[in-house]
Amino acid sequence: MIEILKSKIHRATVTETSLDYEGSITIDRNLMDAAGLVQYEAVEVYNITFGTRFKTYAIEGRRGSGLICINGAAARLASVGDLVIVVSFRFVDEDAERPEPVIILVDSKNKVVRKSRKK
Repeated sequence: MIEILKSKIHRATVTETSLDYEGSITIDRNLMDAAGLVQYEAVEVYNITFGTRFKTYAIEGRRGSGLICINGAAARLASVGDLVIVVSFRFVDEDAERPEPVIILVDSKNKVVRKSRKK
């Protein structure tokens, strides 16, 4: 088995941080659906603004809210206004056909402007 990219939400803007929450990243349900993310799925978050990276899990935010909220200890690794990339991975058999990842591009309000499959 090898691990490959499943989906990416590219250049989302952090809208909130919540240090006192138990952990995770809260993502607008529309973005989760577009990227094929499920509740509690493991994701990696790459902060474009500061270069920090962390692994956490996705939880559903209000649909259409544009919410990207970094929770718990990871809230120390991002600030409101930071640009982030949220990625998920999947395992596939090394010899099997590899599905193309879903790439979601968003605007400054975290609304989907383009959804594509990586070629």
